[in-house]
Amino acid sequence: MPVPNPKSPFPHLLAPLDLGFTQLRNRVVMGSMHTGLEDRLWDFGKLAAYYRERARGGVGLIITGGFAPNREGWLLPFGSSLTNSLEVPAHRRLTQAVHREGGKILLQILHAGRYGYHPLVVSASPLKSPISWFAPRELSERGILRTIAAFSRCARLARAAGYDGVEIMGSEGYLLNQFLCPRTNQRDDHWGGTLDNRMRLPLEIVRRVRRAAGERFIISFRLSLLDLVEGGNTFDEVRQIALALQDAGITLLNTGIGWHESRVPTIVTSVPRGAFAEVGARLRRELRIPLIASNRINTPELAEQLLADGSADLVSMARPLLADPQFVSKAAAGQSDAINTCIACNQACLDHAFVNRRASCLVNPRACYETELRYRKVRKAKRIAVIGAGPAGLSAACVAAERGHQVSLLEATGEIGGQFNLARRIPGKAEFAETLRYFRKRLSDLRVEVQLNRRVQPGELNGQFDEVIVASGIRPRVPAIPGIGHRKVLTYLDVLGGAPVGAAWR
Repeated sequence: MPVPNPKSPFPHLLAPLDLGFTQLRNRVVMGSMHTGLEDRLWDFGKLAAYYRERARGGVGLIITGGFAPNREGWLLPFGSSLTNSLEVPAHRRLTQAVHREGGKILLQILHAGRYGYHPLVVSASPLKSPISWFAPRELSERGILRTIAAFSRCARLARAAGYDGVEIMGSEGYLLNQFLCPRTNQRDDHWGGTLDNRMRLPLEIVRRVRRAAGERFIISFRLSLLDLVEGGNTFDEVRQIALALQDAGITLLNTGIGWHESRVPTIVTSVPRGAFAEVGARLRRELRIPLIASNRINTPELAEQLLADGSADLVSMARPLLADPQFVSKAAAGQSDAINTCIACNQACLDHAFVNRRASCLVNPRACYETELRYRKVRKAKRIAVIGAGPAGLSAACVAAERGHQVSLLEATGEIGGQFNLARRIPGKAEFAETLRYFRKRLSDLRVEVQLNRRVQPGELNGQFDEVIVASGIRPRVPAIPGIGHRKVLTYLDVLGGAPVGAAWR
């Protein structure tokens, strides 16, 4: 393993990782996230542009959104899958895009099991998930063998498409997790009961994938370290599974936390940064293969700390690379203060994914729209006024200035931020301040003229600017409740602005 470069701003994070048959250029993994672009082959041009921009930004290893190995494993009817050679050319667009920028890419093989939203769902036992529509059919012995063969076939096709490897999804409550846990595996045959039997399916899949793809092929396995549901595995059982997977031939162990049906928050903004890293650190001490830390790692400083103290060998960041595709290159340049930090709001990424809309990012609307939102330099600069320094006004001002316009940002109050200045005051939402920190830096770098305490009157700007963008925010909706106008009633603006709550009234 190479010695970290002490002159690097993040010597451990930016150090290469030698896997023996191949090398990753740094320790940053773009974790799997379903964007909605995976489900239709005609969207692969957009998906390739999305991956290419992250690879160009310096990410060492990219893991795709999940692709089913067969139709029973679909997340959605006719959803993302890799099941035959006719799909290989479309996937080559993704791998070539990443390789041109010096990155590496794995295809995640995801069998949804009982989490699928279609009537063909299967699982270890016929137990319906509380978050999906259909009760699963219990896989027969023959069905299990077909499933193993499907994973193997998917890996062969991935190799033919130019992927550097695959990630086998065994976390978050999907099929392999369903076989691993007593909660969903109530079988009494040699695929259920004891831990040795429950982990038989994932181990057989790993062995078959290794035989099918060869030794010079990355196999990552995403294992749930904490199931956070009743009937989940103990940590000692997780340790035994991890060691068995290592012996079966995986290259990397990626860590997952919680099932989708768990009531314990794992990735929302109120979860502390790096909250689950210690669980992975306990396991890493017993492994011979690299371990990937995940969940709420959103700054290069935190990632560096986790690598330096031995908690992990790599760090997985999915949403932070939605927020800023240049995360790695900015860190390498010593400009971490210029990173558009993920605030873990989930409003345009996971919330979109769960209602089958294309994912994006609240703080970076270009995410997954790289082929549509192209910010080209202008030939002739204009004088542009942006009224309102809330999130919309800040974004508009920065994009206009980035394109070459001369921009003035006019804000009626004494600070930028608008509604974000209220959101960041709510307990558990302090991360929202990171977006305002980013925009302050961006406004300064782009030389946007910021005028605070400047309330614009109608007609005041006539003749001063070529264009005026109005982003003056919203007025809170007042519900039609009897007594709402009483002087005792406080709005959220009053409360978050510091009004006394519960004060005595005479």
